[in-house]
Amino acid sequence: MDNFFSCPYGQRPQRLSPSTRALAHRVLTGEWGRWLKDTPYLLVEDPEAFQKLPPVRKHAYAIGLIARKAPIRLTEGEYLAGASTLGGAAKHYIPVCLPENQYMEPNSKKFFCDSTSHLTLGFEKALKIGYKGLREEIWQSTAVHSAGLGDPERESKLEFLQSLMDCIDAATLWHSRYMQALAQRIETSLGPVRKRYEEIYQNLKNVPENPPRNFREAVQALWFLFDFQRLCGNWPGIGRIDKMLGGFLQRDLDSGAITLEEAREYLAHFWIKGAEWVNGTNEDIQPDSGDGQNYQNIILSGIDEDGKDVTNLVTYLVLDVVEELGISDFPISVRLSPETDPRLLRRVAEVLKLGGGILAVYNEPIVLEALTKFGYPLREARNFTNDGCWELQIPGKTCFRYDGYDLLRIFQQQALKMHLREPSALPYHSFEELFEAYSKAGAEYLQKNVFDRAPECVGHGNIALMASLLTEDCIAKAKNYWSGGAKYTVYSPHPGGLPDVANSLHAINQIVYQQKKLTLNQLVDLMKSDWKGNEALRQSLRNKITYYGNDDPEADAMMKRVYDDYTDHVASCHALEGYLHPAGISTFGRQIKWAAMRMATPDGHHAGDVLSHNIDPAPGTDLKGATAVIKSYSKLDLTKLPGGTALTVKLLPSVLKGEEGTEALENLLQGFLAVGGLFFQPDILDVETLLEAQKHPEQYENLSVRVSGWSARFNSLDKQWQNMVIQSTYQQL
Repeated sequence: MDNFFSCPYGQRPQRLSPSTRALAHRVLTGEWGRWLKDTPYLLVEDPEAFQKLPPVRKHAYAIGLIARKAPIRLTEGEYLAGASTLGGAAKHYIPVCLPENQYMEPNSKKFFCDSTSHLTLGFEKALKIGYKGLREEIWQSTAVHSAGLGDPERESKLEFLQSLMDCIDAATLWHSRYMQALAQRIETSLGPVRKRYEEIYQNLKNVPENPPRNFREAVQALWFLFDFQRLCGNWPGIGRIDKMLGGFLQRDLDSGAITLEEAREYLAHFWIKGAEWVNGTNEDIQPDSGDGQNYQNIILSGIDEDGKDVTNLVTYLVLDVVEELGISDFPISVRLSPETDPRLLRRVAEVLKLGGGILAVYNEPIVLEALTKFGYPLREARNFTNDGCWELQIPGKTCFRYDGYDLLRIFQQQALKMHLREPSALPYHSFEELFEAYSKAGAEYLQKNVFDRAPECVGHGNIALMASLLTEDCIAKAKNYWSGGAKYTVYSPHPGGLPDVANSLHAINQIVYQQKKLTLNQLVDLMKSDWKGNEALRQSLRNKITYYGNDDPEADAMMKRVYDDYTDHVASCHALEGYLHPAGISTFGRQIKWAAMRMATPDGHHAGDVLSHNIDPAPGTDLKGATAVIKSYSKLDLTKLPGGTALTVKLLPSVLKGEEGTEALENLLQGFLAVGGLFFQPDILDVETLLEAQKHPEQYENLSVRVSGWSARFNSLDKQWQNMVIQSTYQQL
């Protein structure tokens, strides 16, 4: 078992008890996840009556059915109660099905409804006031809207509020079922097993109906709030766990009610529970993301609404847990700044060295400047989290969706007309004319497909009662999360391919307009043929021009121009009232799907090549090390990107060995902060280990990699995604 937690790049410490490590082994090898196959969904009990219900009442019924009928799971040895036991929830559906749909193909939409993700819910508020406080808010809102006799939406608002109350009642019922199950276990158990069940019973008795009174209750309450959302199909982020739990721990330590070792065990069990959907196989895994894309983000450190540092003992205990167990199912982002305590910076470097892509870092001052320039109040901006990957949002107040599209394809089809079969006859007599054509095409896409279509794209007519319950203003407005209930409704444009467009324009500018070796029409026709008979020219373009990612002034200036063009368009496009459009940049692996629709590029790539990831340099073009990549990227004004983006740098373990390696990684993080980076995902990998994992997956069951904004066990990725990870450039410092 201990070999399961070993790391090819360093020694993992052993602070946790053998029983906790054994439980982690069980969950990570898929014992709980495989159990989901036996309970995929629940059947509507009276389909005829169900179909007559209004949509919001159907949703409330579904949540109630889940609370009444979902299997209860208690595992001997665990410290926390609550389990998400329906397989449909792990597939991103509300796991309720009409009887006539139960025999449909597994990948068809047999479930009642899609669920909700890409959000960090208001768990901090829910901990502070409990379900009891939420009930009071619903009663107050009901009184207000009951008095609105002239409101044409009065009845629908009251129906919505009643449905929210039904959801709280359902959560309370789920709680009572666990209390009954625990009481039965206590009656039938002896010795240490009975004592553990008694402790869980006492920790769960008061919460989450009421605010927790101590650290144990707080951890249990947070898990119970989170896991009922998951059981109902939602994939929410958790957010600032050390901010939520740190005060409880310190008070208990001061009073002697708990030891640091005991607190570490509780947090380890929280992490173990978070891996409950791992099934240990490639079955039922999303083919394009592996087993780690459940958006359950964790944020550590940073300042609070008043500007005070929240870093506390929970921050360090979480780092202890992931260092030891290597559980990657909670993608962790640490908020750093030039003022961060050197002890925390070093601890982050020590955990990062072990690989697995579990940690990433935000440059807090740059993020805050981006959010406040966009218009978020400073106090709210200071509490920022992400949506589960790295897209920025205000937790518990944001309805979030994004539009991902390919700027390289827009450039190739709209500016270069590469989809046309006839010989090229492009009218651009200067580089500026070409760039203007590209710029116009990008702006038109934004306006027509993002800004103008926000109402039809954001909600899809969906209802999200459980998300509404923990999202600010939904109760007060008596409006659904997807229908303007949230304080902020965000539809963020997220193009990919910006580095590829920049490299293409840079190559065209050099070979066509500066060196005049070819006309643009000749070059485009060669690309249409995928360089047939012109390999020497392709190799010259590929290898004799320096591209973005090498700290080259000319190449980076082109990238900056492409970036500024996009972000300026977002800032100037006409937005519909009620919608926010913070600019972001991402691919999230879509570059694999896009490859089949892309033609050859002016920088010497073939049609169908998998190109840049998020805002990273294109694979194989960054030749001067990690520092050069960071310098190129930081020449962009990242405060113009309130939707966020991620820079991933894959580092060779050989350059991080020993004390010198730790210091080198610390220096790299400090450099990233100093030059104004935004979000940084260092991933410690070597090609040989990944190739061995492909050949002998049974020997690398827990090997995790950073895929985009999340981590996934390497063996759960399909071969195409594995190859994409392997083909990335691995850097020296």
